[in-house]
Amino acid sequence: MKVLQSIFGIWMLQGLCFALNSTAAETITMKTSLGSMSFELWSQTAPKTVMNFKKLVEKGFYDGTAFHRVIRGFVIYGGDPLTKDSTLESKWGTGGPGYVIEGELGDQKHDFGVISMAHDGNPNQAGSRFLICLAPSPVLNGRYTAFGKLVGGADVLKKIGNVPVKALRSGERSRPTKRVEVISMELSPSTGAKE
Repeated sequence: MKVLQSIFGIWMLQGLCFALNSTAAETITMKTSLGSMSFELWSQTAPKTVMNFKKLVEKGFYDGTAFHRVIRGFVIYGGDPLTKDSTLESKWGTGGPGYVIEGELGDQKHDFGVISMAHDGNPNQAGSRFLICLAPSPVLNGRYTAFGKLVGGADVLKKIGNVPVKALRSGERSRPTKRVEVISMELSPSTGAKE
């Protein structure tokens, strides 16, 4: 009888662990030259976008890229592979992985710390570039695919959002004068807050 109780107990424990793992959100840790940030990924909200982002992270695609645009009090932009080469600065903000993915627009709010896919006016033309909100930005709602939220490193995000900037050719003051690099990104499971 004790053997049966032990087997039943182990079976129940395994079932509980499976249930926890199946609902656990994944997180991405982004190590930058100004510190680390962690983001919970919203795979239920934007499954194709999260799958693409994870694929790029696992390939090391983002390692060595830089935040190429910082609009104080609004958003920061990253994820462009062209930022690995300083001689291509005039093209920063135009690079990608060589393909585009379909947008997954939902009702997620672009609040502080939300990470979303960047694009050039068409949500179905995103690839690797992303933006992170520095403040609630309702103008982005329903126009950009939000796929995660900051769960650690708010101080780092604020530091990046306050780096000195210079003017682009367009006149917009958003190009960091000091390089803020993504050193690495790493995926890990999480049992944190759900979507």
